[in-house]
Order: sequence, then C-alpha cells, then structure tokens
Amino acid sequence: MTVLTWSDDRVEQLKKLWEAGLSASQIAAELGNVTRNAVIGKVHRLGLSGRAKSPATAAPRQRKAARPAQPMMRVTRPVARGNTALAQVFEIEAEPDPVAFDNVVPMNQRLSLLELNEATCHWPVGDPSSPDFFFCGGRALAGLPYCAQHSRVAYQPAADRRRQQAKPTR
Repeated sequence: MTVLTWSDDRVEQLKKLWEAGLSASQIAAELGNVTRNAVIGKVHRLGLSGRAKSPATAAPRQRKAARPAQPMMRVTRPVARGNTALAQVFEIEAEPDPVAFDNVVPMNQRLSLLELNEATCHWPVGDPSSPDFFFCGGRALAGLPYCAQHSRVAYQPAADRRRQQAKPTR
C-alpha cells in the first residue's frame, strides 16, 4: 500500500477543482495516483464545503400534483377466508369472525419482541413506536409464524387479492 502525501501544490489544485464543481472521481483522475476516497477524505479534513452548483441543481424541482384521495370502498368478504391450501394442510379450525377478532388479544397472551419463539404467533399489533405495541403471542401453526386467525389474514389466495384490488372503471 502506498501512502499518499499531499503536497501544497496538489492541495491547491484539489481546492480549485473542488470549487469548480468537479466530482471526487473527476478530481482523482485529474490529480492522478490518488483514489476517489482519498480526495473525499482530504476535502473533509480541509473543511471544504461550498461548491459551485450547476444551474440544473440550483433550481428546485417542481412536484407533481397529488391525486385527489378517492373514498375507500368496503368490499364484503366471503365467509370462507384464507388460503384453502393452508386450511387443508394445517387443518385450521373455525374461529370467530376475523374482523371482530382484529386486535383483540388477551392480555396474558401478548408478547414483546424478546419473548417471541417458534411456537408463538409473530403478528404485530399496533404502532411499533407506541408503548402499547405487542405481538399476538398465540399458538403458531406448525411451520408458520402466525396463529390460525392471523394465517388466514396473511395468506389469502391470489384470486381474493385480485378481487379486492379491482376497481370500477368509470
């Protein structure tokens, strides 16, 4: 490994090229026998910050107009929910209506991230930045990270997802 010594002439040339707005790669090529990272390091050590900006970068870009929010449409879901392949493989027993079950987890079942293991449901409930955040913690299905209820929500058949995403064309 060769150690580069920055002579006064090279430092002055670096300053001029930096002020001219050249990139670190371009300066390295111009100086020769120096890497882009060495140029960046020297620029930071010298405290060079102000650069000549090209007119294209000086002018702020115009933002695209935001589309008006469309009201959400509720889609009624069929009684049989979830991935039927999973239902056959894992023999998912019938549980209460998932919409009613949503976020209703018994206090003694709720777990923190550190308490999760392969046998517990990893379904997150709430806002992770809030102190009320927790994981479901129910009994996970074998080979899956979620309990039967949350597996039905997480693993929906593709046909059901397509129906939900379809929007009226008018």
